[in-house]
Amino acid sequence: MADAEDGAIVLVVTGVSGSGKSTVASLLAERLGLPFADGDDFHDAQSIARMRAGHPLDDAARGPWLERTRAWIDRQLATGEGGVVACSALKRGYRRTLTGGRPDVRIVFLEGSRELIGRRIAARRGHFMPSALLDSQFAALEPPGPDEAIVVGIEDGPDAIVAAVAARLGRSPGDLCG
Repeated sequence: MADAEDGAIVLVVTGVSGSGKSTVASLLAERLGLPFADGDDFHDAQSIARMRAGHPLDDAARGPWLERTRAWIDRQLATGEGGVVACSALKRGYRRTLTGGRPDVRIVFLEGSRELIGRRIAARRGHFMPSALLDSQFAALEPPGPDEAIVVGIEDGPDAIVAAVAARLGRSPGDLCG
């Protein structure tokens, strides 16, 4: 398996729905030349239908989703390719499941106010997560500390967020490619 010294790394971009995970993660992947995955694609149809109907997922429903996301991370590291995945991972236990204590899996947490994120969710179209579930997202959130994640505010645009993440990693974009 590749490790951080080999250059292969997986960044897990986390935060509540509407924080910009998919946008930031896909931009990071593009700029760093790494594969991108959206954690939403690892949900099963039943979970998506549940959320679309306005019902938050419980830990039991999130378990298989987290395992599918971790399997993607494991494959990316096994190939030495690395990657970037957007995944809410709201609780510490979820993040531990994804990282497995590996230094080559890094958490990036997008932090923002309830008001800003609420406005973003209200403005977006075509996503299965309704704005009515935002309060449940904040209720479930166990914000990571600086020892657990690269914490970046979302007030600035995606380009500034990507630049802040690269700076916090202490690497240039080309250095992150496996």
